[in-house]
Amino acid sequence: MATTEPKHEHREEEEEAAGADDEDTGAQVAPIVRLEEVAVSTGEENEDPLIDLKAKLYRFDKDGNQWKERGAGTVKLLKHKETGKVRLVMRQSKTLKICANHFVLPTMTVQEHAGNEKSCVWHAPDFADGELKDELFCIRFASIENCKSFMDMFQEVAESQKKEESEDGSTAAGLLEKLSVEDKSQEKAKYKTEKGDGKEEKAEDKDAEATA
Repeated sequence: MATTEPKHEHREEEEEAAGADDEDTGAQVAPIVRLEEVAVSTGEENEDPLIDLKAKLYRFDKDGNQWKERGAGTVKLLKHKETGKVRLVMRQSKTLKICANHFVLPTMTVQEHAGNEKSCVWHAPDFADGELKDELFCIRFASIENCKSFMDMFQEVAESQKKEESEDGSTAAGLLEKLSVEDKSQEKAKYKTEKGDGKEEKAEDKDAEATA
């Protein structure tokens, strides 16, 4: 009579051998290439965000006489910590490509886009493409509230820049006036010195004549 016991034992030996192969030996394999962390600069490190909203941006194509999409992403108003200047920056969500980058100037105004309370328009000398271009932008938000928040902050910044520009102009005018006064004082002092030197020369001439 044939028995199956040897076959059963052989199967157990195979399972034990397979289990041995799966055991963790504790050995650590070092990666072939080590990737080091690289600090990525956004250029926004010295700026504080005044507003940060998701939107879709368009620019007006004068040649085609139509609006063209620049990208969908996050629009920010960033205030520089030292200079106090504020710029508008918008990047596309996936690629982070810049689609708008310009300072908010005192002369700028933002207006609601005709027939759409979620959109607004403004003119700006933009630097997104690496060179200054006069652009007409239109931005559309997901809600009327976001659009209003953006417009209010944009206008508030423009007004504050206008005030700072006026104060800078007054300071500059004061410095020029002070400089002008100092110059006049120096001229008067120089004139008195020259006049005094002339009198001394005449006195010396008379003394010489008297001696002769």
